[in-house]
Amino acid sequence: MEQTLLYYSTNLEAGVVTFSNALLKGLAPDKGLYLPQSIPQVTREEINNYSRMPYFEIAFDIIRRFLVGEIGDGDLLALVQDAYNFPVPLEKVYDRKYIMRLDQGPTASFKDFAARMMARLMQYYLKQSGNNLLILTATSGDTGSAVANAFYGLDNIQVVVLFPRAEVTERQRKQMTTLGKNIHVLALDAKFDDCQALVKLAFSDPGLDHLCLSSANSINIGRLIPQIVYYFYAYSRLTAKNNQENIVFSVPSGNFGDMMGGVLAMKMGLPVKKFIIATNANDEFPGYLATGLYNKIEPSRNCISSAMNVGHPSNLARLVALYGGVMDEQGKIHKPADMDLMRKEIFSVSVSDQVTRETIREIYSKRGVLLEPHGAVGWAGLIEYLKTNPDDPGPEQLCVSLETAHPAKFPEEIHRLIGLDPPLPESLKGLEDKPEFDSVLPADYQDFKKFLLKNF
Repeated sequence: MEQTLLYYSTNLEAGVVTFSNALLKGLAPDKGLYLPQSIPQVTREEINNYSRMPYFEIAFDIIRRFLVGEIGDGDLLALVQDAYNFPVPLEKVYDRKYIMRLDQGPTASFKDFAARMMARLMQYYLKQSGNNLLILTATSGDTGSAVANAFYGLDNIQVVVLFPRAEVTERQRKQMTTLGKNIHVLALDAKFDDCQALVKLAFSDPGLDHLCLSSANSINIGRLIPQIVYYFYAYSRLTAKNNQENIVFSVPSGNFGDMMGGVLAMKMGLPVKKFIIATNANDEFPGYLATGLYNKIEPSRNCISSAMNVGHPSNLARLVALYGGVMDEQGKIHKPADMDLMRKEIFSVSVSDQVTRETIREIYSKRGVLLEPHGAVGWAGLIEYLKTNPDDPGPEQLCVSLETAHPAKFPEEIHRLIGLDPPLPESLKGLEDKPEFDSVLPADYQDFKKFLLKNF
């Protein structure tokens, strides 16, 4: 019988727990983030076999390795098949350079991959125990709508979403605020980092223990594990005839959850030559990678790639841990990471709004490819990497850049840049006519706590 995989906190001051405990708790008691004690390995032969599997079967094979002894194969297979019923297009741009479109799910965002699977797992475990859960999640754009959609209508889970009301588009907002029922949305005159800070304070407040709090942000390990899958999927589809080559991924990054899924895939055995972490003007990570010194950006800088307006990525503590270091929730480094290895495996660049806009125009006019601001940051990061690494094989090097949201979520910006109104996916149709259910709250913890105690 396979041994149960346990999870530890990146702050190293909390006991190890099972996956189900880590999933339902969200944040460790010491305010650290959960990581598996060991990383399951996938062989080249197994990766080669993925080329003949549909997406949900690859998801089953990857995710089950992290849930050993916690859920039966039949139950897990049913959950992944239900969660992943939408396509994952890989669009060729030129040579062997591709865009992976993660925007085909029910809320037109890559967050659907994680939120749908996490909601199903949480409901599975809660049904077994008969317990209820209150999910707190902060969003800079797409997390809120994906989480709200994934948990909507569940009778044993309530959801509270906090968002900076000046930094999301109207369509992003309405995807959250038009649901109602068990979805409660709070608009704050604040930054994403402020929203996230309120959530973290609530988790560590013993006065709220009776509310059975959990998180659906990428601080929850249940969000990260499903995001490992599409990296394996892309590799298996694009290297079916040659699984000995290495791939380059470019990931537009804000809170670093998407990136962490990719790095975990690499640590599992996916043959990655380089990960490109492309940020917007919130360039705390490129600076850290270059110098080994970490400085948060407070307040975070507002960019058109709004979901990436994060001045202190929570998941950076996990990345530091994977490279042998220790970073606490405040961003203080208690033990340095192996920066030489990190620089060998990761390239990072900050992309300005000007370059983001130029990239959207250029890739559309030259290649007929439509990107939104986040995907444009990723593509610009890839182009910068290729320019600064002339020793790469050039046309033969397989590269995949991630498109993380549908262009129709940013219609004003797209129309201004290329004179085109992006076609609406089904998930965005009719939002304008729906009533909104949201409340405005100050960025003050005591006010937030009062809201939780009054309503739940």
